[in-house]
Amino acid sequence: MPMADRPEIVVAGCGATAFGAFRDGSTPRDWVLRCAREALDDAGVEAADVDAVVVGSESDFFSLQLAPGALLADEIGLVPCPVVRVEMGGGTGGAAIRAGFMHIRSGLHRCVLVIGFEHAASHLSGDDMRMLYGLSFDADVDGMAGATAANLYALSIAEHMRLYGTTEAQLAAVSVKNHGNAQANPGAHKPMAITVADVLASRPVCTPYKLLDCSIISDGAAAVVLASGDTARNRSRPRVHVTGSGCASDHVRLGDRAEPHRFRSKERSGRAACAMAGIERAAREIDVAEVYDAFTGAELQGIEALGLANDGEAGAAMAAGEFARDGRLPVNLSGGLIGQGGAPGATGVMQIVTLTRLLQGRYWPALQPQRRLRTALADAHGGVATVSFTHILEARDD
Repeated sequence: MPMADRPEIVVAGCGATAFGAFRDGSTPRDWVLRCAREALDDAGVEAADVDAVVVGSESDFFSLQLAPGALLADEIGLVPCPVVRVEMGGGTGGAAIRAGFMHIRSGLHRCVLVIGFEHAASHLSGDDMRMLYGLSFDADVDGMAGATAANLYALSIAEHMRLYGTTEAQLAAVSVKNHGNAQANPGAHKPMAITVADVLASRPVCTPYKLLDCSIISDGAAAVVLASGDTARNRSRPRVHVTGSGCASDHVRLGDRAEPHRFRSKERSGRAACAMAGIERAAREIDVAEVYDAFTGAELQGIEALGLANDGEAGAAMAAGEFARDGRLPVNLSGGLIGQGGAPGATGVMQIVTLTRLLQGRYWPALQPQRRLRTALADAHGGVATVSFTHILEARDD
């Protein structure tokens, strides 16, 4: 299909639960049903209007439910819609958004419900989670040898620090910002008022990372309705178009990468999404971003890889407040994985929910920037930026 003939794609509706550790007896069935109904209502469509479903969840070990896609579609009342389930580590939600995007862009479907969920925080121990995440890299080489996500991310940022002079205080500034943003997000798992000194004094995890440099595992769910432009019905507010989608991969084993401090998959994914959206200078043309912050250093590395700051300069820019709410380019107003929480299957979908509401001027009031936002970037990845997903959103008054 020629590019000019491919349908435009709109985020027609959004829904989400809070992120947290749910010990109230509820299950992913409850969370997904609630946020799916919210997204459908927000879009002004009925279940009968949906012609495909994409479900993202990182691991059956987390949810203790094999083949969750069909079950959840049935619970929502979407039989006989076609259903696919996707997983890509921490980037699962981003992969689900891309799958929904491709369904519509290909012309195969016109209205797709994309769901992301995870159930880990309330019924798995920290030791269990560390073991499972170790197996999500190269299980034979890394996982069985005892390597953890913290080990591998720490090795990557340590090289960045050696080459560019990035400091632990600059890493800590990410934590201060994201935990602080979470204070104004009622759905956040870890709102905190902290200082750089607090972060530096927190318990060491894996040098240079301390406890407050790390994201938190959460339960939660999010949903969006993606629709072709002529199908979307709710036109009472600026419509948010998905104008770019990118995906790229890198070597799974960090030691196989020539430059382990660089997130090369994210560079390629970001370039592809920006090219599709017609963006030439991301640092100047993007108004707001949600960047995957499994660890504080990963946010800085992601900002650079996506072209939102020059190589080696994100740390100083972070400390100077350039990525704060009223800075030149707000990053992770939600609080990110560090403040809002990390429910892997839901994170990439929640980023789209957050950015859509920000572009429409209907996000949490204390976090909504005073200036008009036109263009947003969503970024998620699995592994240590092993597979990256980038999406560009644009608000239009059409």
